[in-house]
Amino acid sequence: MKVDPFLVERFMGKYEHDVELNLAETCVKPFSLGEFLRFVDREDYLEELKDLPLTYGYVEGLPELRERISRLYRDLNPEGVLISRGAIDANFLVFFSLVEPGDRVVSIFPAYQQLYSLPKAFGAEVRLLRLREEDSWYPDFEELSRLAEGAKMIVVNNPHNPTGLLLDREDLSHICEIAERYGAYVLADESYYGLNIFGDEVPSMLDLCEEAIVTRSFSKSLSLTGLRLGWIATKDEEVMRELMSHRDYTTISASILLEHLALLALENVERIYERNLGIVRRNFEILREWVESEPLIDWVPPKAGTVAFPHYSMDVPSEELALRLIKEKGVFLVPGSCFEMEGHFRIGFGGDGEELREGLRRFSDLLREL
Repeated sequence: MKVDPFLVERFMGKYEHDVELNLAETCVKPFSLGEFLRFVDREDYLEELKDLPLTYGYVEGLPELRERISRLYRDLNPEGVLISRGAIDANFLVFFSLVEPGDRVVSIFPAYQQLYSLPKAFGAEVRLLRLREEDSWYPDFEELSRLAEGAKMIVVNNPHNPTGLLLDREDLSHICEIAERYGAYVLADESYYGLNIFGDEVPSMLDLCEEAIVTRSFSKSLSLTGLRLGWIATKDEEVMRELMSHRDYTTISASILLEHLALLALENVERIYERNLGIVRRNFEILREWVESEPLIDWVPPKAGTVAFPHYSMDVPSEELALRLIKEKGVFLVPGSCFEMEGHFRIGFGGDGEELREGLRRFSDLLREL
């Protein structure tokens, strides 16, 4: 099976470990293990786990963890939850299980490349719903309706990577109506769920759409990136049977040890969200002030998540700009070329506020030199 090079992952893998200031991080400031256990007031927790048998565990996932996850949605049984190795594994399993050669898949663009390159690799006809900056990155639902005719699956990402777009209840309901009209599944990657900068409450796609298959992880919103755990949630029993059938050829099970730490996180999920929303909202203000002060930079401000996708007014390829920033200033961000969108760059603002402030100062120095 031939796959396209994964542009953003190759670029990040090549450069992110050799920079002084990383402004490309997409997760909210990850906990260390000690910080996490202190945060949830369970510093003795590892002692409790000493007698845990390190077996394969449960193929579907730790039952208590699946039950906790099911509570995040309306009217979802634990049997509708499948634990995965991060959202990337969850998305892979959905495509692997449901997409066949000749199927039509509609995916938003730009996006995390997996969401359109992987169904293409499985032989699907992939139609791109292009988000445009002049429309504040909002999708054209009439165009979506045209593209989705005859489609097996519509792929969305909310909150959106890389733009920070947040679709509201009405927008999501419109997508559901289109999917229902054509009998299509909706794959909703909700990896950044809950990180709403302006406090807007938006439901999960799963709470609005019977056709929805939702993926999330413990990485972006919950700051436990190193667990490499995520999940798939669906109310469709036939879809779950297909997922389990194909899962037998990939993962078998996740780590039972890490699942226990994930369960501890969900028992304290509101506190973690409170911490992380504080970080994201403070850092957003730092980034907003910088953008407004830079004559060569403009943007559609993100509404949710940890990333923004500003554009710059210079005749310099985005990869060249990013590489100069790395080599001359020790600052790392992702060029728009990794999303096939020149004239832009993706910047993360979920990390340390002072590091963000210093990285932006150095970026300003480079812009003046250019």
